[in-house]
Amino acid sequence: MSKKALVCGAGGFIGGHLVNRLKSEGYWVRGVDLKENEYGNMNADEFVTGDLCDPRVAKKVAAGINDVYQLAADMGGAGYIFTGENDASVMYNSAMCNLNVLDACYHAGVKKIFYSSSACMYPEYNQLDPDNPKCSEDSAYPAAPDSEYGWEKLFSERLYLAYHRNHGTEVHIARFHNIFGPQGTWQGGREKAPAAICRKVAEAPENGEIEIWGDGKQTRSFLFIDECVEGIRRLVESDFSGPVNIGSEEMITINDFAKMVIDLSGKNLTIKNILGPTGVRGRNSDNKLIYEKLGWKPVMPLREGMLKTYAWIREMSNATRLVSY
Repeated sequence: MSKKALVCGAGGFIGGHLVNRLKSEGYWVRGVDLKENEYGNMNADEFVTGDLCDPRVAKKVAAGINDVYQLAADMGGAGYIFTGENDASVMYNSAMCNLNVLDACYHAGVKKIFYSSSACMYPEYNQLDPDNPKCSEDSAYPAAPDSEYGWEKLFSERLYLAYHRNHGTEVHIARFHNIFGPQGTWQGGREKAPAAICRKVAEAPENGEIEIWGDGKQTRSFLFIDECVEGIRRLVESDFSGPVNIGSEEMITINDFAKMVIDLSGKNLTIKNILGPTGVRGRNSDNKLIYEKLGWKPVMPLREGMLKTYAWIREMSNATRLVSY
C-alpha cells in the first residue's frame, strides 16, 4: 500500500509542484488549502478546501496520514510583507495554521512533518551590506528579523523543534530563499520579485521602461522551483531536522536581475528606480550546511530557470490581455 502524504498549502505555488513530485514517487496525496490552484496544478488524490486556522480542519486532514508537508501561510511579496499594513493577519493566520497542524499531527500519530520556514527570519543587522550578507544557519540569533513575517517564521521553527524534543515528533525544517518558477502568483500584489519583474517586462511596450523599487543595488539569490522540491524531498528522507537553507548561492542585484529579464525578452527597455518597500539590503543562501548534511546543494544557473519562468509569465500576460479585450 502506498504511503499517504498531506500537503498543506497545496493550492499554492510550491505546494502544487510538491504534490506532483510526491505523486511521481508513488505517494497517495491529500491537499488542503483555502482555494484550489488557480493555474490548474491540481493533481492530489484528494483536495480539501478549508482553513487551517480552524483546528477541526487540521484534525480532519491529518487523519490517516504518514508524512505532512506544512507550507500553508499568509504571505506575499515585498508589497504585502514590508508595508506593515498586513502584519496582524500575517502573524495570526500563519501562527494559527502551524499551531493547529502540528498539534493535529501529533495526536494523529503522523510520522514525519516538514515545515517551510523562510530566509526572512535572519537578522536584519547581518544583511545591511548588499555585497556581503550573512545567512548561515547559526547566525539566526540574536534574533532581529526585518518583518513580522520573519518573526512568525522564527517562532514556528521553535514550535516544531519543541514538539520534536518533548513529544518525539520527527520534524524537518527548511528556510526557503526566494523560490520562483512557472505556475506561481505573478500579479495582484502578492507576487514575489522574479514574477513581478517578469510581468512588468512582458507588459512593457517596446522602447518603454519598467519601475524597480529601491535603488536596485539590493542583492538577492533566487531558486528555481524544481530544485526547491528536490531539496525538500532530500531533507525529509534524511536524519537531519534542520533548520537548513534551501536556496541558490548565485547572488545578483535587483537591477541586474531586471536587466537579465529584459535581455530574455528581446525588448529595448530602460529601468526607473522608484521609492518602494525593499526589505533587507542583501540576502544570499549559505549552502555549506545543506551540502554537509545532505551531500547536495542547488546548482541550476539563474538564467536557465528564468528562461522558463519568463516564457510562462509572458504567455499568461498575453492571455489575460486577450480576455480583457
